[in-house]
Amino acid sequence: MTQIGIGLVGGGYMGKAHAVAYSAVGAVFNTRLRPRLEVIAATSQASAETYAKAYGFARAARDWQDLVADPKVQAVVIASPQSTHRAIAEAAFAAGKPVFCEKPLGASLDDARAMTAAAEASGLPNMIGFNYVRTPATQFVRQLLAQGAIGDITWFRGEHTEDFLSDPTLPANWRTRDRANGCMGDLAPHPINCMLALMGPVAELNARIETVHATRPGPNGPEKVTNDDHAQIMLRFASGVMGHLYISRTATGRKMGYAYEIHGTKGAIRFDQEDQNAVHLYRAEGPEAARGFTRILTGPCHPDYLAFCQGPGHGTGYQDQIIIEARDFLTAIETGQPVWPTFRDGLAVSQLVETAFQSSDSGQWLAVPAT
Repeated sequence: MTQIGIGLVGGGYMGKAHAVAYSAVGAVFNTRLRPRLEVIAATSQASAETYAKAYGFARAARDWQDLVADPKVQAVVIASPQSTHRAIAEAAFAAGKPVFCEKPLGASLDDARAMTAAAEASGLPNMIGFNYVRTPATQFVRQLLAQGAIGDITWFRGEHTEDFLSDPTLPANWRTRDRANGCMGDLAPHPINCMLALMGPVAELNARIETVHATRPGPNGPEKVTNDDHAQIMLRFASGVMGHLYISRTATGRKMGYAYEIHGTKGAIRFDQEDQNAVHLYRAEGPEAARGFTRILTGPCHPDYLAFCQGPGHGTGYQDQIIIEARDFLTAIETGQPVWPTFRDGLAVSQLVETAFQSSDSGQWLAVPAT
């Protein structure tokens, strides 16, 4: 086993998740590379010192530049706001250090292009954080589709629906300002990544992107919401299959509605992240009277489950998805081989988001450019 020094930029919600993941991944997966929590950076050195003590890092950095320059940091994990991603990633690659970056890749398509170019020019391992697609259930679905378990695919429907801004009386905050922080910038990358993983590339789309609550209470009276609350996208995949995607942060009653339904000539599959340890599989076989969806509970025979638990149906959770990501990043560093999803996969998501905005503005079907 070999130790590797981890530098983490950001100590908030996702920063804590990554700190816990790198503390646990060696024990969970018996990785040959064993992370050492070396340096953490945050919005200030004082904040970094608080996080370093709480999470077990050896040192708090003055800023992210200090972290990237530290010779004890051998790999950089970015869990800071998306507006900071590009500068940190470019500096880390220039310093010869692999990078794991939380989604979305950057605050704009230009950021995503520049970060992908920097990653590929460096030849260093790079990954983007799409954790939900790593559940044992969705990994199992990918296997089922690859095996042709439901025949030829005829239809896809996906969603990512939450309700954290469904109440119009909630005050304005950073989430209601700037396009990058809207529903398409914040939530949409997750189901788009999942859709591309399950169905392959999108040939063309037609999108409608809207703000549900035009104003919200502000400190000096009503404040205009300057980004989107929900969106729907009609899709034509490169395979010719039709599909639909709905994304919302105002979907009353939905907490983690990362869900999809796939129809095929021999069956169908349903999944909902609010029940993340179950896959619903329908097979069009046997007597009609006995047909129906079967609820399959994940267990040790499903991908990446056994490392966490030996009991079928006991389930894995959100933090476990981040630990699987950490394992994958360490594997990419150890082997020198790309592990999906790389920065280029993140660029494909950013390109689809940008095309959706262009379609919504024009009211037209648009081809999705290759990346």
